Amino acid sequence: MEISTGLHPDGTAEVTVDVPPVNALGAAAWHRLAASVREAGRDPRVRAVLLRAEGRGFNAGVDIKELRREGHAALVAVNRGCADAFDAVYTCPVPVVAAVQGHCLGGGVGLAGNADIVVAAEDASFALPEVDRGALGAATHLRRLVPDHLARAMLYTCRPATAAQLHAFGSVLEVVPPTELRGAALRAAGDIAAKDPEVIRRAKESLNGTDPVDPRRSYRFEQGFTFELALNGTGDRLREAFAGQSTRAGARTAPDPSGEGT
Repeated sequence: MEISTGLHPDGTAEVTVDVPPVNALGAAAWHRLAASVREAGRDPRVRAVLLRAEGRGFNAGVDIKELRREGHAALVAVNRGCADAFDAVYTCPVPVVAAVQGHCLGGGVGLAGNADIVVAAEDASFALPEVDRGALGAATHLRRLVPDHLARAMLYTCRPATAAQLHAFGSVLEVVPPTELRGAALRAAGDIAAKDPEVIRRAKESLNGTDPVDPRRSYRFEQGFTFELALNGTGDRLREAFAGQSTRAGARTAPDPSGEGT
């Protein structure tokens, strides 16, 4: 199943994404993910949400194949879908724990950056490939994960950061072997679920209310430049170049995204 939700006895809702081969999502899937997180947060039985993924990577951003098929209409749709999913994580009434393995690219950074807690596998790698794809977005969320100067370097060069680096910055709570990721993330969510649910919900609301930057408005501002690059032809040119490189390379050995995470 593409996106599924289960409820644990302690009140942890587990939202799982499984979109082979790399968990790159089309517009409709981003909205379905948003709806799943919102539904979990509205459930009075839920005390925390675990957001995780099956497969070799947490999330590879948006599905570029959809953009190539459907053009600017798809770009508008997927940007709205990303904004919806990121907002659902950020505004979820209960804390969201993201369990990140393998690649966390573009839209994956948006999800992890808006989560309350991030637990990562040792093989996790965080990056924004937007500049190479002729788009912009999720720098807002990257800045919640790494210091500003590193965020700028990562955006300009598309260089990745490891889970160990983010752990050193304090933005990843724990780094564990891949086989232990789900268990570690469930324990982190369980620690929250054990607290008084009314206090936890008010704590989440208070933290969001005192954020120095509103990630929802900031992200939508970023997306405006993606539209500008699309309208002047730069976005299409770079996406086509990326698609051509992928075709020539054949089966990729590295989990380079089929998405761009706008």
